[in-house]
Amino acid sequence: MDTLPDVTLTAIDGRPLPLKDQPLPLVVYFYPKDDTAGCTREAQDFSALATDFAAAGTAVIGVSKDPPAKHEKFVSKYDLLVTLASDEDGSACEAFGTWVQKSMYGRQYMGIERATFLFGRDGRLVRAWRKVKVPGHAAEVLAAARAL
Repeated sequence: MDTLPDVTLTAIDGRPLPLKDQPLPLVVYFYPKDDTAGCTREAQDFSALATDFAAAGTAVIGVSKDPPAKHEKFVSKYDLLVTLASDEDGSACEAFGTWVQKSMYGRQYMGIERATFLFGRDGRLVRAWRKVKVPGHAAEVLAAARAL
């Protein structure tokens, strides 16, 4: 993937959210599930830096397969400032290569890999972070966005 994939997510209010129509530069981060420890921390970290991303002219969208109603509760519960979008059909996960085989307690299953992608003003992929560890990640992504 060299450029922003032409996929459509679903916004919290249920309307289509085509990635190609989003302002650039753009950060798209994938996370497994709303309201779990790591995913909550990541959303809070990106939210804490929302004004800094805006000052850098960079939009941020968090994506999981959770339905819009669950995203809405997640945003309200934690006063999140980042845009969350649903990929219920998995088309964005497929396009970004984030739907992967995972393992927990010896059990194999398919799930979303925590990954972040930064696209520049021309829609080209500038940087990808795979198998993200949450602590310090949002700040690292912000530094990369500021360097554009």
